[in-house]
Amino acid sequence: MALEDKILDELATVVDEAARNSEPVKMLTADYPEMTLEDAYTIQRRSMARRYARGESLVGMKMGLTSKAKMEQMGVHNPIYGHLTDAMMLGDGAEISAGDYCHPRVEPEIAFVMGEDLSGEVGPREALSAVEKVCGALEIIDSRYQNFEFTLIDVVADNASSTGFALGTTTAKPDELELGNLGMVMSVNGEVVETGSSAAILEHPARSLAALSAMLHERGEGLKAGQVVLAGGATKAVHVEAGDQVELEVDGLGRIQLRVLQ
Repeated sequence: MALEDKILDELATVVDEAARNSEPVKMLTADYPEMTLEDAYTIQRRSMARRYARGESLVGMKMGLTSKAKMEQMGVHNPIYGHLTDAMMLGDGAEISAGDYCHPRVEPEIAFVMGEDLSGEVGPREALSAVEKVCGALEIIDSRYQNFEFTLIDVVADNASSTGFALGTTTAKPDELELGNLGMVMSVNGEVVETGSSAAILEHPARSLAALSAMLHERGEGLKAGQVVLAGGATKAVHVEAGDQVELEVDGLGRIQLRVLQ
């Protein structure tokens, strides 16, 4: 049974203010253990509506839990998703402030830039045909929950921890790469911290894009031309702190850098 409308609005305000002020809050399910995944996505959308009212614009979507092993661990059968706004967009080489986050972490991603609208139940090949170009990306994720304690439902309500993303400047058309097996190496301060492959993203990033299209379709929504889709982390996320220089190198897609300031 869905939570009451008033409660959904109140919780949307809670997670929005937590993100806005970088002030951790108690996980929502501590007080509302009956909260469903559907409730969480409603809270997510209502919290995003508050951002839009402040002037932010929707520029795309991000996928999470795109590792089959992680889905099994969390007891779910589908990835999760969150919304991306223009205020989250960073350029390659961007500098961020550690003080703007509660628990900042960075993960390596493959990003799609849509060339056409996409909606409905589609296969990976059809999903990929709507993509204009592909690039590497670094996503900054940040849970706004106290003591880093939360359930999957809390994560979804918190916009799937979406906080920021930097797109690489080297792009390619999807058919110019072996997109299902791109090597990815992430370093912090010159030391390799994670190595992986785009194959870790639901076995192929196009599968992640198709899954997103299907999940959005359940709410009567879809992707628009020009939007960005972060297909999901290729490795586990790495905690970062002030002074860290993060670099991601992706086969065929160059390097993306990010610096963390005080």
